[in-house]
Amino acid sequence: MKRSRLIGLCACAAACLPALAAVARADGDTGAATNGAPHGLAPLVLVGVAVMLVVAKVGGEVCERFGQPAVLGELLGGIVLGNLALVGLGAFEPLKQDVIVGALAELGVVVLLFEVGLESDLNKLLAVGRSALLVALAGTCASFLLGWLVSAYFLPAAPRLAHLFIGASLCATSIGITARVLRDLGRLQTREARVILGAAVVDDVLGLIILAVMAGVVAATATGAGLSKLAVLLIALKAAVFLVGAGLLGRYVVPQMFRGVGRFEGRGVLLAFAIAFCLLLAWAAAELGLAPIIGAFAAGLILDEVHFERLPQHEKRDLEELLAPVSGLLVPVFFVLTGMRVDLRVLARPGLLGFALALVAVAVVGKQVCGLAVAERKINRLAVGVGMLPRGEVELIFAGVGATLLLPGADGSLVPVVDAATYGAIVVVVLVTTLLTPPLLKWTLTRGRERVEH
Repeated sequence: MKRSRLIGLCACAAACLPALAAVARADGDTGAATNGAPHGLAPLVLVGVAVMLVVAKVGGEVCERFGQPAVLGELLGGIVLGNLALVGLGAFEPLKQDVIVGALAELGVVVLLFEVGLESDLNKLLAVGRSALLVALAGTCASFLLGWLVSAYFLPAAPRLAHLFIGASLCATSIGITARVLRDLGRLQTREARVILGAAVVDDVLGLIILAVMAGVVAATATGAGLSKLAVLLIALKAAVFLVGAGLLGRYVVPQMFRGVGRFEGRGVLLAFAIAFCLLLAWAAAELGLAPIIGAFAAGLILDEVHFERLPQHEKRDLEELLAPVSGLLVPVFFVLTGMRVDLRVLARPGLLGFALALVAVAVVGKQVCGLAVAERKINRLAVGVGMLPRGEVELIFAGVGATLLLPGADGSLVPVVDAATYGAIVVVVLVTTLLTPPLLKWTLTRGRERVEH
Protein backbone atom coordinates (compact mmCIF):
# COMPACT_ATOMS: atom_id res chain seq x y z
CA MET A 1 0.00 0.00 0.00
CA LYS A 2 2.77 2.40 0.95
CA ARG A 3 4.67 1.54 -2.20
CA SER A 4 1.67 2.24 -4.43
CA ARG A 5 1.05 5.58 -2.69
CA LEU A 6 4.73 6.48 -3.11
CA ILE A 7 4.66 5.60 -6.81
CA GLY A 8 1.49 7.61 -7.26
CA LEU A 9 3.01 10.61 -5.50
CA CYS A 10 6.12 10.53 -7.64
CA ALA A 11 4.06 10.08 -10.82
CA CYS A 12 1.89 13.05 -9.89
CA ALA A 13 4.94 15.24 -9.30
CA ALA A 14 6.55 14.08 -12.55
CA ALA A 15 3.39 14.84 -14.47
CA CYS A 16 3.01 18.31 -12.95
CA LEU A 17 6.56 19.54 -13.38
CA PRO A 18 6.64 19.67 -17.20
CA ALA A 19 3.38 21.60 -17.28
CA LEU A 20 4.58 24.07 -14.69
CA ALA A 21 7.89 24.41 -16.49
CA ALA A 22 6.07 25.23 -19.71
CA VAL A 23 4.04 27.92 -17.97
CA ALA A 24 7.17 29.37 -16.38
CA ARG A 25 9.00 29.35 -19.72
CA ALA A 26 6.13 31.08 -21.43
CA ASP A 27 5.95 33.74 -18.75
CA GLY A 28 9.69 34.12 -18.20
CA ASP A 29 10.20 37.05 -20.55
CA THR A 30 7.16 38.98 -19.34
CA GLY A 31 8.05 38.13 -15.75
CA ALA A 32 11.38 39.83 -16.09
CA ALA A 33 9.67 42.95 -17.32
CA THR A 34 7.00 42.98 -14.61
CA ASN A 35 9.28 42.16 -11.69
CA GLY A 36 8.80 45.09 -9.36
CA ALA A 37 5.91 46.52 -11.43
CA PRO A 38 3.09 48.10 -9.42
CA HIS A 39 0.42 45.60 -10.50
CA GLY A 40 1.96 42.60 -8.73
CA LEU A 41 4.53 39.84 -8.65
CA ALA A 42 6.22 38.45 -11.73
CA PRO A 43 4.46 35.33 -13.08
CA LEU A 44 7.77 33.46 -12.98
CA VAL A 45 8.07 34.07 -9.24
CA LEU A 46 4.52 32.86 -8.59
CA VAL A 47 4.96 29.69 -10.62
CA GLY A 48 8.51 29.18 -9.40
CA VAL A 49 7.66 29.35 -5.69
CA ALA A 50 4.71 27.02 -6.30
CA VAL A 51 6.99 24.48 -7.96
CA MET A 52 9.61 24.85 -5.20
CA LEU A 53 7.01 24.08 -2.52
CA VAL A 54 5.74 21.03 -4.41
CA VAL A 55 9.28 19.77 -4.99
CA ALA A 56 10.11 20.27 -1.30
CA LYS A 57 7.11 18.36 -0.02
CA VAL A 58 7.36 15.52 -2.53
CA GLY A 59 11.10 15.14 -1.96
CA GLY A 60 10.65 15.26 1.81
CA GLU A 61 7.87 12.68 1.70
CA VAL A 62 9.93 10.30 -0.44
CA CYS A 63 12.95 10.54 1.86
CA GLU A 64 10.88 10.08 5.02
CA ARG A 65 9.34 6.91 3.54
CA PHE A 66 12.88 5.58 3.11
CA GLY A 67 13.77 6.47 6.70
CA GLN A 68 15.70 9.65 5.89
CA PRO A 69 15.11 13.24 7.10
CA ALA A 70 12.81 15.40 4.97
CA VAL A 71 15.53 18.04 4.59
CA LEU A 72 17.51 15.59 2.46
CA GLY A 73 14.63 15.33 0.00
CA GLU A 74 14.27 19.11 -0.12
CA LEU A 75 17.94 19.52 -0.97
CA LEU A 76 17.91 16.75 -3.58
CA GLY A 77 14.72 18.15 -5.11
CA GLY A 78 16.34 21.58 -5.33
CA ILE A 79 19.40 20.10 -7.02
CA VAL A 80 17.20 18.44 -9.65
CA LEU A 81 15.15 21.60 -10.19
CA GLY A 82 18.23 23.80 -10.42
CA ASN A 83 19.89 21.59 -13.03
CA LEU A 84 16.97 21.10 -15.43
CA ALA A 85 18.88 23.37 -17.80
CA LEU A 86 21.14 20.38 -18.49
CA VAL A 87 18.20 18.72 -20.26
CA GLY A 88 17.02 21.89 -22.01
CA LEU A 89 14.60 23.27 -19.37
CA GLY A 90 16.18 26.53 -18.26
CA ALA A 91 12.98 28.31 -17.25
CA PHE A 92 13.78 28.20 -13.54
CA GLU A 93 17.34 29.51 -13.82
CA PRO A 94 16.34 33.15 -13.01
CA LEU A 95 14.88 32.00 -9.68
CA LYS A 96 18.38 31.32 -8.33
CA GLN A 97 19.12 35.05 -8.24
CA ASP A 98 15.60 36.44 -7.91
CA VAL A 99 15.30 39.07 -5.18
CA ILE A 100 11.82 38.00 -4.03
CA VAL A 101 12.68 34.30 -3.83
CA GLY A 102 15.91 35.17 -2.03
CA ALA A 103 13.98 37.27 0.51
CA LEU A 104 11.59 34.37 1.17
CA ALA A 105 14.57 32.07 1.69
CA GLU A 106 16.16 34.59 4.11
CA LEU A 107 12.92 34.73 6.10
CA GLY A 108 12.96 30.93 6.10
CA VAL A 109 16.42 30.95 7.67
CA VAL A 110 15.28 33.36 10.38
CA VAL A 111 12.22 31.24 11.17
CA LEU A 112 14.35 28.09 11.17
CA LEU A 113 16.81 29.45 13.74
CA PHE A 114 13.86 30.75 15.75
CA GLU A 115 12.54 27.18 15.84
CA VAL A 116 15.94 25.83 16.87
CA GLY A 117 15.98 28.32 19.74
CA LEU A 118 12.48 27.27 20.79
CA GLU A 119 13.54 23.62 20.81
CA SER A 120 16.65 24.39 22.89
CA ASP A 121 16.44 24.50 26.67
CA LEU A 122 19.23 26.45 28.34
CA ASN A 123 18.60 24.83 31.73
CA LYS A 124 18.83 21.31 30.30
CA LEU A 125 21.93 22.34 28.40
CA LEU A 126 23.60 23.45 31.62
CA ALA A 127 22.44 20.30 33.42
CA VAL A 128 24.16 18.01 30.90
CA GLY A 129 27.42 18.97 32.53
CA ARG A 130 31.02 18.93 31.53
CA SER A 131 30.72 16.19 28.90
CA ALA A 132 28.53 18.17 26.51
CA LEU A 133 30.86 21.18 26.67
CA LEU A 134 34.00 19.07 26.12
CA VAL A 135 32.36 17.15 23.27
CA ALA A 136 31.32 20.37 21.54
CA LEU A 137 34.70 22.06 21.96
CA ALA A 138 36.64 18.99 20.79
CA GLY A 139 34.46 18.55 17.70
CA THR A 140 34.57 22.25 16.85
CA CYS A 141 38.35 22.54 17.13
CA ALA A 142 39.08 19.31 15.24
CA SER A 143 36.63 20.06 12.43
CA PHE A 144 37.88 23.63 12.07
CA LEU A 145 41.53 22.61 11.88
CA LEU A 146 40.98 19.69 9.48
CA GLY A 147 38.70 21.72 7.20
CA TRP A 148 41.25 24.53 7.08
CA LEU A 149 44.07 22.13 6.13
CA VAL A 150 42.02 20.39 3.42
CA SER A 151 40.97 23.73 1.92
CA ALA A 152 44.55 25.01 1.94
CA TYR A 153 45.71 21.83 0.17
CA PHE A 154 43.02 21.71 -2.54
CA LEU A 155 42.63 25.48 -3.05
CA PRO A 156 46.16 26.88 -2.76
CA ALA A 157 45.30 30.01 -4.77
CA ALA A 158 42.35 30.97 -2.54
CA PRO A 159 42.78 33.67 0.14
CA ARG A 160 43.69 32.47 3.62
CA LEU A 161 40.40 33.78 4.99
CA ALA A 162 38.56 31.51 2.54
CA HIS A 163 40.34 28.50 4.08
CA LEU A 164 39.38 29.67 7.56
CA PHE A 165 35.77 30.17 6.49
CA ILE A 166 35.55 26.67 5.00
CA GLY A 167 37.03 25.20 8.19
CA ALA A 168 34.52 27.15 10.28
CA SER A 169 31.63 25.88 8.15
CA LEU A 170 32.38 22.28 9.24
CA CYS A 171 32.06 23.02 12.96
CA ALA A 172 28.30 22.97 13.51
CA THR A 173 26.09 19.94 14.16
CA SER A 174 22.47 19.79 12.98
CA ILE A 175 20.49 19.52 16.20
CA GLY A 176 17.26 19.11 14.23
CA ILE A 177 18.46 16.06 12.28
CA THR A 178 20.07 14.46 15.34
CA ALA A 179 17.02 14.96 17.55
CA ARG A 180 14.73 13.55 14.86
CA VAL A 181 16.84 10.39 14.49
CA LEU A 182 17.06 9.84 18.26
CA ARG A 183 13.32 10.33 18.63
CA ASP A 184 12.54 7.89 15.83
CA LEU A 185 14.82 5.33 17.50
CA GLY A 186 13.18 5.89 20.90
CA ARG A 187 16.52 6.78 22.50
CA LEU A 188 15.97 10.41 23.54
CA GLN A 189 16.18 9.55 27.25
CA THR A 190 19.57 7.81 27.12
CA ARG A 191 22.75 9.37 28.50
CA GLU A 192 24.23 9.37 25.01
CA ALA A 193 21.25 11.33 23.69
CA ARG A 194 21.52 13.94 26.44
CA VAL A 195 25.22 14.46 25.76
CA ILE A 196 24.69 14.59 21.98
CA LEU A 197 21.82 17.07 22.13
CA GLY A 198 23.50 19.25 24.74
CA ALA A 199 26.71 19.34 22.73
CA ALA A 200 24.76 20.02 19.52
CA VAL A 201 23.18 23.10 21.11
CA VAL A 202 26.63 24.32 22.21
CA ASP A 203 27.85 23.63 18.66
CA ASP A 204 25.09 25.79 17.23
CA VAL A 205 25.92 28.66 19.59
CA LEU A 206 29.65 28.34 18.86
CA GLY A 207 28.90 28.15 15.14
CA LEU A 208 26.85 31.35 15.26
CA ILE A 209 29.59 33.16 17.17
CA ILE A 210 32.25 31.90 14.73
CA LEU A 211 30.07 33.04 11.84
CA ALA A 212 29.83 36.53 13.34
CA VAL A 213 33.60 36.68 13.81
CA MET A 214 34.39 35.39 10.31
CA ALA A 215 31.88 37.74 8.65
CA GLY A 216 33.45 40.68 10.52
CA VAL A 217 36.97 39.65 9.56
CA VAL A 218 36.06 39.25 5.87
CA ALA A 219 34.15 42.55 5.77
CA ALA A 220 37.06 44.45 7.31
CA THR A 221 39.58 42.81 4.98
CA ALA A 222 37.47 43.60 1.89
CA THR A 223 37.56 47.30 2.75
CA GLY A 224 41.30 47.20 3.34
CA ALA A 225 40.93 48.23 6.96
CA GLY A 226 42.23 45.04 8.47
CA LEU A 227 41.03 43.57 11.73
CA SER A 228 43.13 43.44 14.87
CA LYS A 229 43.07 40.63 17.41
CA LEU A 230 41.29 42.96 19.79
CA ALA A 231 38.59 43.64 17.19
CA VAL A 232 38.09 39.89 16.65
CA LEU A 233 37.78 39.42 20.40
CA LEU A 234 35.26 42.26 20.56
CA ILE A 235 33.12 40.64 17.84
CA ALA A 236 33.06 37.32 19.70
CA LEU A 237 32.40 39.11 22.99
CA LYS A 238 29.61 41.12 21.38
CA ALA A 239 27.91 37.93 20.16
CA ALA A 240 28.26 36.24 23.56
CA VAL A 241 27.01 39.31 25.44
CA PHE A 242 24.09 39.59 23.04
CA LEU A 243 23.02 35.99 23.76
CA VAL A 244 23.50 36.34 27.52
CA GLY A 245 21.72 39.69 27.56
CA ALA A 246 18.87 38.25 25.54
CA GLY A 247 18.58 35.43 28.05
CA LEU A 248 18.37 37.86 30.97
CA LEU A 249 15.84 39.91 29.04
CA GLY A 250 13.75 36.82 28.50
CA ARG A 251 13.83 35.82 32.13
CA TYR A 252 13.06 39.16 33.76
CA VAL A 253 11.43 41.45 31.18
CA VAL A 254 9.73 39.58 28.34
CA PRO A 255 7.24 37.59 30.50
CA GLN A 256 5.79 40.84 31.82
CA MET A 257 5.69 42.30 28.32
CA PHE A 258 3.85 39.32 26.84
CA ARG A 259 1.25 39.24 29.60
CA GLY A 260 -0.32 42.20 27.82
CA VAL A 261 -0.99 39.95 24.83
CA GLY A 262 -3.81 38.39 26.86
CA ARG A 263 -5.85 41.57 26.44
CA PHE A 264 -6.29 40.92 22.72
CA GLU A 265 -9.40 39.02 21.72
CA GLY A 266 -8.53 38.10 18.13
CA ARG A 267 -6.98 34.88 16.96
CA GLY A 268 -3.34 34.46 16.02
CA VAL A 269 -2.17 37.00 18.58
CA LEU A 270 0.57 34.84 20.13
CA LEU A 271 1.99 33.81 16.76
CA ALA A 272 1.98 37.36 15.39
CA PHE A 273 3.68 38.85 18.45
CA ALA A 274 6.21 36.00 18.66
CA ILE A 275 7.26 36.36 15.01
CA ALA A 276 7.37 40.15 15.38
CA PHE A 277 9.63 39.72 18.43
CA CYS A 278 11.86 37.31 16.47
CA LEU A 279 12.19 39.73 13.54
CA LEU A 280 12.92 42.68 15.83
CA LEU A 281 15.64 40.76 17.67
CA ALA A 282 17.10 39.63 14.34
CA TRP A 283 17.16 43.29 13.27
CA ALA A 284 18.81 44.29 16.56
CA ALA A 285 21.53 41.68 16.02
CA ALA A 286 22.12 42.98 12.49
CA GLU A 287 22.36 46.56 13.79
CA LEU A 288 25.08 45.41 16.20
CA GLY A 289 27.03 43.93 13.32
CA LEU A 290 26.03 40.33 14.08
CA ALA A 291 24.23 37.87 11.84
CA PRO A 292 20.41 38.25 12.02
CA ILE A 293 20.11 34.51 12.68
CA ILE A 294 21.82 35.05 16.06
CA GLY A 295 18.96 37.33 17.03
CA ALA A 296 16.41 34.79 15.78
CA PHE A 297 18.08 32.02 17.79
CA ALA A 298 18.14 34.20 20.90
CA ALA A 299 14.45 35.06 20.43
CA GLY A 300 13.66 31.35 20.42
CA LEU A 301 15.63 30.80 23.62
CA ILE A 302 13.82 33.69 25.27
CA LEU A 303 10.27 32.77 24.32
CA ASP A 304 10.85 29.14 25.22
CA GLU A 305 10.93 30.27 28.85
CA VAL A 306 7.82 32.45 28.70
CA HIS A 307 4.48 31.31 30.08
CA PHE A 308 1.36 32.85 28.59
CA GLU A 309 -1.11 32.35 31.43
CA ARG A 310 -3.25 35.36 30.53
CA LEU A 311 -3.84 34.49 26.91
CA PRO A 312 -7.42 33.79 25.78
CA GLN A 313 -8.39 30.13 25.96
CA HIS A 314 -8.30 29.69 22.17
CA GLU A 315 -4.73 31.01 22.14
CA LYS A 316 -3.34 28.59 24.74
CA ARG A 317 -1.41 26.42 22.36
CA ASP A 318 2.22 25.50 22.12
CA LEU A 319 4.21 28.16 20.27
CA GLU A 320 6.11 25.56 18.25
CA GLU A 321 2.79 24.13 17.10
CA LEU A 322 1.57 27.57 16.05
CA LEU A 323 4.83 28.25 14.21
CA ALA A 324 4.77 24.96 12.29
CA PRO A 325 2.62 26.20 9.34
CA VAL A 326 4.83 29.27 8.88
CA SER A 327 7.95 27.14 9.07
CA GLY A 328 6.47 24.56 6.73
CA LEU A 329 5.94 27.26 4.13
CA LEU A 330 9.15 29.31 4.34
CA VAL A 331 11.91 26.93 5.49
CA PRO A 332 11.59 24.53 2.51
CA VAL A 333 12.13 27.50 0.17
CA PHE A 334 15.55 28.00 1.76
CA PHE A 335 16.59 24.37 1.38
CA VAL A 336 15.25 24.03 -2.17
CA LEU A 337 16.96 27.27 -3.21
CA THR A 338 20.18 26.01 -1.61
CA GLY A 339 19.94 22.84 -3.68
CA MET A 340 19.11 24.81 -6.83
CA ARG A 341 22.36 26.76 -6.49
CA VAL A 342 24.40 23.54 -6.71
CA ASP A 343 25.79 23.28 -10.23
CA LEU A 344 26.24 19.59 -11.09
CA ARG A 345 28.53 20.55 -13.96
CA VAL A 346 30.93 22.02 -11.43
CA LEU A 347 30.75 18.91 -9.25
CA ALA A 348 31.66 16.77 -12.26
CA ARG A 349 35.17 18.22 -12.30
CA PRO A 350 37.63 15.59 -11.01
CA GLY A 351 39.50 18.09 -8.83
CA LEU A 352 36.35 19.36 -7.16
CA LEU A 353 35.02 15.85 -6.57
CA GLY A 354 38.21 15.04 -4.73
CA PHE A 355 37.87 18.24 -2.68
CA ALA A 356 34.26 17.38 -1.76
CA LEU A 357 35.18 13.83 -0.74
CA ALA A 358 38.10 15.12 1.33
CA LEU A 359 35.78 17.56 3.13
CA VAL A 360 33.36 14.70 3.82
CA ALA A 361 36.21 12.61 5.24
CA VAL A 362 37.45 15.33 7.61
CA ALA A 363 33.85 16.17 8.55
CA VAL A 364 33.42 12.58 9.72
CA VAL A 365 36.82 12.33 11.43
CA GLY A 366 36.48 15.73 13.11
CA LYS A 367 33.28 14.74 14.88
CA GLN A 368 34.61 11.31 15.90
CA VAL A 369 37.09 13.19 18.08
CA CYS A 370 34.02 14.18 20.13
CA GLY A 371 33.69 10.69 21.54
CA LEU A 372 37.19 10.86 23.00
CA ALA A 373 36.26 13.99 24.97
CA VAL A 374 33.32 12.45 26.87
CA ALA A 375 34.01 12.84 30.60
CA GLU A 376 31.45 10.27 31.80
CA ARG A 377 32.27 6.60 32.13
CA LYS A 378 30.28 3.65 30.72
CA ILE A 379 28.94 5.65 27.79
CA ASN A 380 28.88 4.71 24.12
CA ARG A 381 31.54 7.08 22.79
CA LEU A 382 31.16 5.90 19.20
CA ALA A 383 27.44 6.73 19.29
CA VAL A 384 28.24 10.22 20.60
CA GLY A 385 30.64 10.80 17.71
CA VAL A 386 28.14 9.55 15.13
CA GLY A 387 25.35 11.60 16.70
CA MET A 388 27.44 14.75 16.21
CA LEU A 389 28.08 13.87 12.56
CA PRO A 390 25.19 15.47 10.59
CA ARG A 391 25.67 18.95 9.26
CA GLY A 392 22.59 20.83 8.29
CA GLU A 393 21.04 24.26 8.48
CA VAL A 394 23.99 26.05 10.15
CA GLU A 395 26.54 24.78 7.61
CA LEU A 396 24.21 25.71 4.75
CA ILE A 397 23.81 29.15 6.29
CA PHE A 398 27.61 29.41 6.48
CA ALA A 399 27.83 28.55 2.78
CA GLY A 400 25.12 31.04 1.89
CA VAL A 401 26.73 33.85 3.89
CA GLY A 402 30.15 33.01 2.46
CA ALA A 403 28.76 33.25 -1.08
CA THR A 404 27.72 36.87 -0.38
CA LEU A 405 31.02 37.96 1.23
CA LEU A 406 33.72 39.30 -1.10
CA LEU A 407 37.51 39.36 -0.80
CA PRO A 408 40.17 40.88 -3.07
CA GLY A 409 41.40 38.26 -5.54
CA ALA A 410 44.86 37.79 -7.02
CA ASP A 411 44.09 40.25 -9.83
CA GLY A 412 42.64 42.83 -7.45
CA SER A 413 38.99 42.10 -8.29
CA LEU A 414 36.53 41.06 -5.59
CA VAL A 415 35.74 37.35 -5.46
CA PRO A 416 33.29 35.49 -3.17
CA VAL A 417 34.72 33.74 -0.11
CA VAL A 418 32.70 30.68 -1.08
CA ASP A 419 32.60 30.34 -4.87
CA ALA A 420 30.28 28.05 -6.84
CA ALA A 421 32.62 25.07 -6.68
CA THR A 422 33.21 25.34 -2.92
CA TYR A 423 29.50 25.93 -2.34
CA GLY A 424 28.72 22.68 -4.14
CA ALA A 425 31.36 20.82 -2.11
CA ILE A 426 29.88 22.08 1.18
CA VAL A 427 26.40 20.98 0.13
CA VAL A 428 27.84 17.55 -0.68
CA VAL A 429 29.12 17.37 2.92
CA VAL A 430 25.63 18.21 4.21
CA LEU A 431 23.99 15.60 1.97
CA VAL A 432 26.43 12.79 2.76
CA THR A 433 26.57 13.34 6.53
CA THR A 434 22.78 13.66 6.67
CA LEU A 435 22.40 10.42 4.75
CA LEU A 436 24.97 8.51 6.82
CA THR A 437 23.75 9.49 10.29
CA PRO A 438 20.43 7.58 10.63
CA PRO A 439 21.76 4.07 9.79
CA LEU A 440 25.09 4.60 11.57
CA LEU A 441 23.47 5.99 14.73
CA LYS A 442 20.99 3.14 14.82
CA TRP A 443 23.83 0.63 14.43
CA THR A 444 26.04 2.19 17.10
CA LEU A 445 23.23 2.50 19.66
CA THR A 446 22.04 -1.07 19.00
CA ARG A 447 25.60 -2.34 19.15
CA GLY A 448 26.16 -0.52 22.45
CA ARG A 449 22.95 -1.96 23.95
CA GLU A 450 23.86 -5.51 22.86
CA ARG A 451 27.29 -5.17 24.49
CA VAL A 452 25.69 -4.01 27.74
CA GLU A 453 23.20 -6.92 27.69
CA HIS A 454 26.01 -9.41 27.22
